Parts: sequence; structure tokens; C-alpha cells
Amino acid sequence: MKPPSKYRTPLTSGKIYHIYNRGNNRENLFVEARNYHYFLRLYKRYIPPIADTLAYCLLPNHFHFLVRMKFIHGGPMDFSKPFATFFGAYSKAFNKAYNRTGRLFEGRFKRKEVTDGDYLLHLVVYNHLNPQTHGFVSDFKEWPHTSFRLFSSRKGPFMAKSLVMEMFGGLEEFDIAHQIPPRIRAGTISPDPPELEFPLF
Repeated sequence: MKPPSKYRTPLTSGKIYHIYNRGNNRENLFVEARNYHYFLRLYKRYIPPIADTLAYCLLPNHFHFLVRMKFIHGGPMDFSKPFATFFGAYSKAFNKAYNRTGRLFEGRFKRKEVTDGDYLLHLVVYNHLNPQTHGFVSDFKEWPHTSFRLFSSRKGPFMAKSLVMEMFGGLEEFDIAHQIPPRIRAGTISPDPPELEFPLF
């Protein structure tokens, strides 16, 4: 029996998922700073009620979220619907703002269940290093559209900071895990499996 596709893997309470997508035809999803802010504002409206956020990264033409689905009072629910509503609301606003029509995202959002602890830690770091890996900044800490800086600040109440700190063993270990080895500085870090890589343009 074939496993569910990356578009139809069910989102189940208590499980952790890497959720990602890119712009249709590799178009940009974000062209101004206000786009990133509005995208996150919508995210914080629709997703925290159903999922804890472990990490995220927003780049011009793609995004990554690492989330753990919550246990919802009243029984199972279709967790994909709030995500679909979130992406639909952003698409509608973006198209209106830039006088465009048609699909903004490349199909349904992709999702991959994360079951391995080491891989989970790798994905948190991967999310934060992504802007440097793709050459947008020389130091990933300078990119404002990831969750990295939220872990050492009072901002980001929607982030599951205590859970992530527990996973790494504290803030010091979290920072050590983000130290850049030469292979990452060379731009070769990638998530596993390879199909998660997104060429930028």
C-alpha cells in the first residue's frame, strides 16, 4: 500500500509535521516587508488554536513551518481546513493588493510527519539557517522572518518556546546547535528528503 502523498498526509493530534510550500511557477509570495507581517498575522489568527509552532522560516518564494498538532476538546477534527483558510485568505489579499489573478501557491500545502528526534532538531536549525543557505544574508541571525530571535526574546507568544528549549536542553545548547559549520556556510545544507529543496528563481 502506497503511503499518503505529501499533499494528503493526514494531520493527526499530537504529531509533528514539517509544512511547506512555494509560489506557483516559483513566483514570489512576499515582495515587501508588509507581506511577511500580514502572512504571520493571518497565521497567528488561524493556526495557534490547532497547533503549537516549533519553528518557521519565510523566504521570498517559499515558507516552512514546523508544528505539533494539538488535542482538540470535542474529538478529532480536520486540521487541514484552518491551514487552507489561512493560505486562501493570504492569496486573496495578495492578489488584490498587486492586481493579479490565479493561483498564488504551488498547489495544496505539503506536509511531512516528523517522527525522528534528531531529524526534528535538524529541521529547527534548518529553518533558521535557510536565509543564509540561500544567500539572502551573510549571517542568518540578520534575517527578520524566521523564529530564531523569538527564542531569546519576550516576543512570539504563539511559539512553543518551552517545548523547543526542552528538546535542545536549554538556550545555550540551542545556540550551540546553530553554530555554522563550513559545509553549511558553503550553502549545502538541505532538509531530508531532497524534494523539500526549493530553487529560488
